[in-house]
Amino acid sequence: MSTFDARSIRAIILDMDGLLLDSERVAYAIGREASEHLGLAWDHEVAMRMIGMNSRDGYRLLQEAFGPDFPVDAHQAEFGRRYEQAIVDGRFPLKPGVTELLDRIELRGLESAVATSTRRSRALPKLEGVGILRRLKGVIGGDEVRHGKPAPDIYLAAAALLQTPIEHCLVLEDSNTGVRGGLAAGAQVVMIPDLLSPAADVLARGVTVMADLHEVARHLAA
Repeated sequence: MSTFDARSIRAIILDMDGLLLDSERVAYAIGREASEHLGLAWDHEVAMRMIGMNSRDGYRLLQEAFGPDFPVDAHQAEFGRRYEQAIVDGRFPLKPGVTELLDRIELRGLESAVATSTRRSRALPKLEGVGILRRLKGVIGGDEVRHGKPAPDIYLAAAALLQTPIEHCLVLEDSNTGVRGGLAAGAQVVMIPDLLSPAADVLARGVTVMADLHEVARHLAA
């Protein structure tokens, strides 16, 4: 498996959920609880396919899976109520290696930004709550680009924010959807799997897969 060229990296684009924050399991549980509360069907495989998507695309997938009568507005409201409470309750802790990675990024004189499918109004308090928002140059939320992952839009927006050509940006992602978007943008990409293993097409493209952010930090130190 090839690795990224650490010498060519000038900036880092970070996913948030499942990469910086141990939040995908909480989001999965909240989605299931919202469905059960509303008496709606729940399907594990469909939920797994939603990982990495913004809410627009996620609910489009739910309608495709459960039919056009799936009550998007009701589910979105119930999910949102529970999710906002989870933010207040601090249920989204840092993943292992985040602090080490940010330290290494700063030691190398690099800058970083978050490119997350989560809407900006939810992303900011989550990052602030774990104390790392101040360490980032900025955040691009899923509601701030026209096309969500796996389209390249959000990574190109983050590269523009970082004032760095996309080919000199390293994208760190936990989802196959995110990896595909980073590749489409022309970035160097490393996958650090969370709930999902690397897909066949991701592996076929020679994407570097690392166990955790500690390993990424060690490669940036090389």
